[in-house]
Amino acid sequence: MASVDPASIAAVRPFVDAELKTFLDQRRTHLLEIGPELEPLLDSLERMISGGKRIRPAFCYWGWRGAGGPEVPEIHTAAAALELLQACALLHDDVIDNSDTRRGLPATHRQLADLHHSSGWGGSATAFGNGAAILLGDLCLAWSDELYTNSGLCRDAIASGRPAFDAMRAEVMAGQYLDMLEQARQTEHVDAALRVMHYKAAKYTVERPLHLGAQLAGASDDLVAAYTAYGRPLGLAFQLRDDILGAFGNPEQTGKPAGDDFREGKRTVLVAETLRLANPDQGTELRNLLGDPDLSEETVSWLRDVIVSSGALRACEDRIANYAAEAQAALDGIRMPEEARRGLEELVAAATVRDT
Repeated sequence: MASVDPASIAAVRPFVDAELKTFLDQRRTHLLEIGPELEPLLDSLERMISGGKRIRPAFCYWGWRGAGGPEVPEIHTAAAALELLQACALLHDDVIDNSDTRRGLPATHRQLADLHHSSGWGGSATAFGNGAAILLGDLCLAWSDELYTNSGLCRDAIASGRPAFDAMRAEVMAGQYLDMLEQARQTEHVDAALRVMHYKAAKYTVERPLHLGAQLAGASDDLVAAYTAYGRPLGLAFQLRDDILGAFGNPEQTGKPAGDDFREGKRTVLVAETLRLANPDQGTELRNLLGDPDLSEETVSWLRDVIVSSGALRACEDRIANYAAEAQAALDGIRMPEEARRGLEELVAAATVRDT
């Protein structure tokens, strides 16, 4: 059973969902005029988008409200653009990682490969699925800009938010490359894993959405800097929690099989801490197993045991607690409307204490 949204996200989700539905319905009409063959592509996208947490739009919205922005529908539209950027990142990420599932469904490239196979078309079904998913991700990237630009906020506000919006898109792509690079290098250092996490996930999930909301509202440089002090550690805590859920979480909650990060060879902070703390024999075996796509449940269970017995899980939990405390301390020092403070305080818990 899916967990109930906290109030900070529940205040945003229905409006963002409605904006996305309206936008995608309009784009469906346009694309089907190009050709009815595009319908399965759109169906796959809509299924994937419907399962999003909406955490990035929530940080954007509360960043706006914390900067004195009013409750207006246009901010929901601008925030919804972040879900299309997230869709782009996930579509590309799943192809790069050769993932089988996303949000409890077959990954989009798998769905489209199955379409190729069941239709009896020529060539490689895998290549078709991968190529189609990459193109769909590119389309989502273009659509995110379109939705942001046409959100209805005034031209000056859109221009003020543009640096954060552009930086966010560049940083997540750069972070994805660093992730691939560290896997290829088989890097084991915690600092390298933290750098990947910082750019691929942490800034992109919390800090930049906050900056976007603040700058759309015309915030001062001091408030944007204060949001950085709150958002950077919270983004790291969020992704560390995701890494732990990837290893120990309930697939019904996470939408992906537990242990997939091991099968994909991800050089996460959790893995780096385990290699740092495990005994030599355990470290050698972990290195041999990491990246094996055929890991059994029994082997994944052994890997979990090593993570726990080595102290790596405790080390990562301590990091999460310290990052969350740092974010809360930064928030305590920011002057803002009380409703926005409550929303951002609740997002600390929503980002760091999630169902397993």
